[in-house]
Amino acid sequence: DRYERSTGEYIDDKGITVRVKSALGDSPEYKFKDVNVTSFKGTVQLSGFVNTSDQRRRAAEIAERVQGVRKVENNIILKEKTG
Repeated sequence: DRYERSTGEYIDDKGITVRVKSALGDSPEYKFKDVNVTSFKGTVQLSGFVNTSDQRRRAAEIAERVQGVRKVENNIILKEKTG
C-alpha cells in the first residue's frame, strides 16, 4: 500500500529527516529555524517559513543533496513583509 511503510522504511525516513534537518542547520548563510522537515518513503516535505525566495530555493537544493532523498516537495511559504 502506498500509504503504509515497513519498519525498515520508517527507520530510513527517520534517518533522512534527521540528515536533512542537520544539513539545513549547517547551512552557513541561513539556519532555516522556521522550516519543518518530514519524510515518507524517501520523499521529503519541507514546510514552514523563510524570508526570501532564494532561501526557499536553497532549502530545497540542500534537501535534494542528502543521501536517501528521492524527491523534495517544497511547501515553504515566504513570510509577509511588514512595515
